[in-house]
Parts: sequence; structure tokens; C-alpha cells
Amino acid sequence: MKRFFSIFLVFIAIFAVFAGFQCKKRLNAVSNNETTVLVEIPKGSSAAKVSQILEDKGVWTDGLAFKVWNKIHKPALKAGWYEIPPRQSLEQIAALLESGKNAVRKVTIPEGRASWEIPAYLKKAFPDLNEDRWNALVQDPKFAQSLGVEANSLEGYLLPETYPFPIDADEETIIKQMVAANLKLRNEMKDKPGSMWATLGDWHRVLTLASVVEEETGKVDERPLIAGVFHNRLRIGMPLGADPTVRFIFRNLTGPIYKSQLNSDSPYNTRKFKGLMPGPISNPGRKAIEAALFPADTKALYFVAKDDGSGTHFFSTNLSDHNKYKDVAAKNRGE
Repeated sequence: MKRFFSIFLVFIAIFAVFAGFQCKKRLNAVSNNETTVLVEIPKGSSAAKVSQILEDKGVWTDGLAFKVWNKIHKPALKAGWYEIPPRQSLEQIAALLESGKNAVRKVTIPEGRASWEIPAYLKKAFPDLNEDRWNALVQDPKFAQSLGVEANSLEGYLLPETYPFPIDADEETIIKQMVAANLKLRNEMKDKPGSMWATLGDWHRVLTLASVVEEETGKVDERPLIAGVFHNRLRIGMPLGADPTVRFIFRNLTGPIYKSQLNSDSPYNTRKFKGLMPGPISNPGRKAIEAALFPADTKALYFVAKDDGSGTHFFSTNLSDHNKYKDVAAKNRGE
């Protein structure tokens, strides 16, 4: 009996070592996915539910090991969307699901795009985005006011930059994030000394002028000069005379501008009416906004594109010089 009992103890010891080895091996294994996998963890999911989701997605098929690990460590798994990289340990997967860092899609919105142009960039990451709903939200005064914007639309308030949007973001979520970035910049700019904020009056007018500056030049170093010209014109009661404002009326973003369009009675027609338009004609970026608030100290009242491939402009203080520069520009175009 003693011999049998000793053999039994040895067997138990061997089994325990083997079981411990197998348990450690299973707990220290890595996930099965060879590529990044997107998973959604619904609210209120138990460890068993999460284990089933990971198994269904082919991430982790050893449900028992997952449950044991969770039983030991008791991580606080959070609901959301997660991108799980390949070859992850249980500890790494649990840490990700515990972090609450939801999967995102990065989208870059270029400067100077009108609101109706932005969905084209968003659809690369969000193919199901509804353009009609997007446009309806942008043009909804009540929705704008709910976001802290005192305007009839959100044109100009969709700050261009690179955003990490939640992977399940809808039109409203995206707009809210872009407007929040714009208003954050507003608060930053408002506190800067020496700006033209008081002259322009409020953030809406800042964005309105900045949107014209944005549309007139893609050259960052020219924007303060162009803003200076517009400030000079506003001060003496001279129309801004900006073609992009006419293009905005007719959504004529490229090609010729027709005489009938230049004669439009729209209050956005700065070729015909003095002062600023009722609102922005596009969504200006930080640099254009800074130019509108901190324009160059210039006496220039006119500018015309050189059309020599440089993307820059001739600036002048009087109409005579301006007309000469227009002739030079025409020659540069081969006319």
C-alpha cells in the first residue's frame, strides 16, 4: 500500500506539473489573427460574451484560457470598437479592451473646402456616410445653436485638419468633432493680444474674412498680405471684389465666371456689394484665420495673380499699377 501510495503521489505530482505547464502555455499563447481584426464589444458584455466574440472573429479560440485569465486578473473590459493587432497575448488583448481606446479612422480635411465638398473626403473612410443628412445638419440653425454656434449654418465652422474619428461615427458625430475643434481654436485666438478681433467684431466675421483669404491664395506667406488688402478695403468702404464669393453663390468652383453671375444680387456677391458677406464661403484653416486676425501692415488695395506658375500675386496701392500688373499677368498666360 505504501508503495502504491508513493506511486500515486508521484503520478499526481507529474500530472500537476503537466497541467500547470499546459495551463501556463495556454495562458501565454498569442492570438490566431495574422492581420489586424476589428471587433465590437457591446455594452454589458460578460467575459464569456467577449470570449465568444473573439472566437467568432478568429482572434482567440481558447475560450477556457480567456475565462481563466479573466477570473484571475478581473480586468474591467469596456464596450466599444477595437482593432486587435496580430499575435497578441491575453494580457495585451485584455489591456486593449480595458483601455477604452476605441478604433478610429483618420481623415484629413484640406483647408478651404466648402461644407458640401467635405463628404467626398469622409467617404474614403466612411463609405456609408449620407450626404443629404450631412448637408441638412450643416444648414440647420437649431443644430448649429446646439453646438454653441450663433449662425444660420455651420459653413466655416468645420475646422480643416486631420481627425481621428470613431470608427462607428455618423454624420452628427463627425460634425460635432469638427465644430468643437473650431471653437477650441476660437478660444485660443480670442486671448491673443494685438489682433483685429475687435475691429471685425466677432468670431463669425473672423471666419467670414478668413474664408475669402483662404480661397484667394494657397501661399501661406501671402495670406497676411491679402488679408491686409481686404482690411484696407473694408476700412474705406471699398467692395472686397473677391471672385471666390461669386463662385460660392453658384457653386462654380472652377472655370469661367459669367457676367450674369457677377451681376447677382446675392449678398455674397462682393464684386457688387460693400462689406463682408453674411457668412463664410468655405472652411478656413488656422493659417488663414491667423492672417485675418493679424494682417500684414500694407497700403495695398489691389492684387492680381501673376499667372506665371508661382501661385503668387502682384500687389499695388493704386488702380493704374494694378492694371499694369493685369497686363503682365495676361502676357504670362500667353494672351
